[in-house]
This record gives sequence, C-alpha cells and structure tokens, in this order.
Amino acid sequence: MKAKIISAREAAAMIEDGSTVAVGGFLGFGLAEEVLSALEQRYIEEKHPAGLTVTMVAGLGGDGRGRGINHFAHEGLVAKFFGSNMTLCPKMSALAGNNAFRAYMAPQGVMSHMMRAIAGGKPGVLTHVGLKTFCDPRRDGCKINDAAKNSDENVVELIHIGGEEKLFYPAFPIRYAIIKGTTADETGNISMEQEAVHIEQFDMAAAAHNCGGKVIAQVNRIVQSGTLPAKNVEVPGALVDYIVVGTPENSRQQYAVEEGYVPSWSGEIRIPLNNLERMKLNSRKVIARRVAMEIKEGAFVNLGIGVPTGVSNVLNEEGLSDAVTFSIESGATGGVPSGGLATGAAFNPEALIKQTDIFDYYDGGGIDLACLGGAEFDKYGNVNTSKFNGRVTGPGGFINITQNAKIVCFAGTFTAGKGGEFKIADGKLTIVKDSPFIKFHENVGHITFSGEYSAEHGKQKVFYITERAVFMLTREGMELTEIAPGVDLENDVLSKMEFKPIVKGQVSLMDARIFREENMGLVLKKT
Repeated sequence: MKAKIISAREAAAMIEDGSTVAVGGFLGFGLAEEVLSALEQRYIEEKHPAGLTVTMVAGLGGDGRGRGINHFAHEGLVAKFFGSNMTLCPKMSALAGNNAFRAYMAPQGVMSHMMRAIAGGKPGVLTHVGLKTFCDPRRDGCKINDAAKNSDENVVELIHIGGEEKLFYPAFPIRYAIIKGTTADETGNISMEQEAVHIEQFDMAAAAHNCGGKVIAQVNRIVQSGTLPAKNVEVPGALVDYIVVGTPENSRQQYAVEEGYVPSWSGEIRIPLNNLERMKLNSRKVIARRVAMEIKEGAFVNLGIGVPTGVSNVLNEEGLSDAVTFSIESGATGGVPSGGLATGAAFNPEALIKQTDIFDYYDGGGIDLACLGGAEFDKYGNVNTSKFNGRVTGPGGFINITQNAKIVCFAGTFTAGKGGEFKIADGKLTIVKDSPFIKFHENVGHITFSGEYSAEHGKQKVFYITERAVFMLTREGMELTEIAPGVDLENDVLSKMEFKPIVKGQVSLMDARIFREENMGLVLKKT
C-alpha cells in the first residue's frame, strides 16, 4: 500500500489533543522542520493539539533558537516531556524551568533503546545506566522540574537482578512518529543519502507502527517506485503512513552553516583534512592538548559538545587523526567530528551507525577514552551538566558515555563567566584577571556523573582537566595532580575552590609544550 502524500498542514491537523508524539533528530540534523513548523502554527491559530506528550531521543535544538523542539514551546501545547536533552532548546528549557509541563530526562542511550523496546513489544529498558545519578529513583527518578516531582507518575524503577542493582525504564505507547529522510519513493520507502546522521528513524517508525500509531516522514523529494536501491532504504514503506515534501529552507541537512548541505558530512565526498581551520592558542586549545596526551594509539574515542570537540582539531593539527577512531553518539564514526551547532556530524566519516547500535557498543564498554564537559564539580568527583543556574538542559548521552568509558576526561575551564583575561605564551599561563564564577563546589546541585558509582566499580580512570590544573578521581576523592607553569597553587587554584582537593607532595607542572603556539610534536601513548 502506498504512503499518502500530504501537506505539512494536513499532517499537523491530524494530531489529536493528548497524543504521544515522538520526534526524531539530533540537534539540527534530521529535523522534520516543515511538519514541526506547521504543528506550531496550528496551535497558535487553534490552540490545538493541546496537552501532548512529547518524546525524543537526542536534543532537537535546530539553530539553537526557534527551530526543532522549540516549536512546541507554547503553554498548553505540551503536558509532558520525556527526552534526554534541551541544551539548544532555550524556549522549551525556559518553560520546563517554569513548570509549564512535567519534564523527565533520561540518558540518551536509554531513550534510543526505548524506541527499539517499544517497537519490539518489550516491557521497557533494563540497564545499569543512570545508577546513582539524578535518574536513580533514590534521587530524582529522572524528574527534572517541580511539576514532575509533584506528580505521582514514575518513569524509572530500581530493581535487583542476580544480586545487582539495575534501573528499569518502562515502555509506553506512541501515537505519532515524526521523522526526516532525504528521498521517498511512491511506496513510502525512505533513504538517507544526504543526511549527516542515521539515527533512530527506523526504530521510532517501527515503534509507532507497532503501537497502532501513524508515521509521518518528511523528505526532500519523491522518486518513482523501484528507483531506490534496496540497500539504501533505511525505513521501509510498510512502516510509513504519510509523506510530507519539505520546502528547501525546511529540508536542510542542518542549520549550523550557511550552506544547507555539507557533502563531506554525509559521506558523499571526502575533503582534505589539512584544510580545516587551525585552532587559536587559548584556554580551549590548552585543555584539548592536555586531554590528547591521555589518548592511546588506536583508541576508540568519544568527544562531547563544546571544549571537547577541540581534541579532534588538536590531533588533526598534530597529524594524528588517523591514529584513533572518533565516535559521536549520533552514530558518526571515524573522520574528524564537527563542533558547535554542527555537533553530531563528522568530516569524512567512515560509517554512519544507528544510535541504538552505537549505544549498545558504548554501554558495553567499547569507548577507550571519552572527553566531555561539565558545569559543576564537587569533592566526591560528581559532575553536573544537566541542571544548573536555573537552566534545564538534561544529560544527553553523557551518562551512557561516562559510566562506561575506560578513561573519562572532563574538560572545561577552571572558572566560568565573562570578564576573564588570560595570557598563554612562552610555555606558561598567566591569569591577568580571573573569570567570576567558581565551578568546583562542596556539592553539585545535580548529579549527572556519579563519582561514587565510578569509584565503587573501579574499572575506569577519571580526569578533570582545566587550563590551569588537572585532577584525578581516587577512592578518597578528587586529587590535584598537575598545575600549569606560571600559575600560583594557592591564589589561582586552591582559593578558587569550595573544597580542598587531595594534594600528595609536590604537584607536577603541566607540559610546557601545551602553552606554546607551535605544534607539540605529540606522540600518542602505545596501547
């Protein structure tokens, strides 16, 4: 049976009040922007559909302003949100912070596997991921705002199997799935040849279809049946009910750069990586260089958003990009990860893997080294990235990655806020004027990474790397191991912390090469 071709307004009109709507995408990639825009416009005009439950796997911020999940940011449109991240969703984050709807956040890998569990008729997702973080029912139980905490509804349970603690996230029915592909044939088969990520499109469509729901797929174009090679079809037409052909502006591969389509992200072409812009020598580059010194040759490496993406630039500058395999939780594997709004894509990827599959590999311990950011740190080694300064952001893939990687490097500036002035030259760091806000607290406000869980299992090394100091997690707490040349231990480090870290004897100096303009001549550690 052929999928029906309809307009975006017709797609928006069919969604009833109170429906559970699953939306696919990754930041600005894979967004059915035409459909989401029409849904928002319908609510503005009619105040329908109202009271939706909106679920998604990754953060869908689009351009970080009004696109993606921000189209749902109207009071009354959403009654419940269940996803993993709102970092680039300022409008939705603000409403969540104001308790306009019940907001629940779970690890991105859990949400990805949830789509597969729903599709397979399974009761839910059983995993260790999230134990002793805010997801644990003994803490917040994934409830990230007061509206959720004041509700009797629970989205996670603590259970015991084989003498071990596990978390169980129950499955739920999906009424509508809204996904994005590149091409549809007349039968409804969907291909992804111009997409930079092949994420949860199939799993989400299968979940909605097997729940008796409807699948709405936005595409760039329609071709004759039989045109698409079978190996290129990511979602078979049997799962697709409706197709919307988007306008060029709302059918972009992404919203990070002016060019709507970057062919080296989709794997259509490969570009010379030595043409990538060289990083300026600043705090971000200093941190990235120090992280790179922990990477082993042949390592499988995951990089988070923000400062960590600089690690790939550093290795590229040092001619070492081919010595490791970079991976992003979007599934882009190999090549050089992009950053900023383009996080999720990679230049010259070797493979584009589904999120469900890449998170299986992550959860099983496949990451050799992970580098991620952090907003707050405490004396127990806990890290907060999910809720701070009144902002609701969520964990994304942070929990899956940090709980399971063999080596974890939390990378970020030592202090935060505008106004800091730093001089980096001649192999040392000079702090002319420090940034105003402290990041190392007695206790973090929200636990996204549990130092207790990591220390108990003792299977990973954990570093906290800043431009002026390096710490390591021990069973006793956070130990200071290195400081930057030119930095005063007492005035520039210890006095800017709410707790005293463990200090054993003379603290080593960070490698002076990190603070010089020229390349380091970095040699990766041997496996």
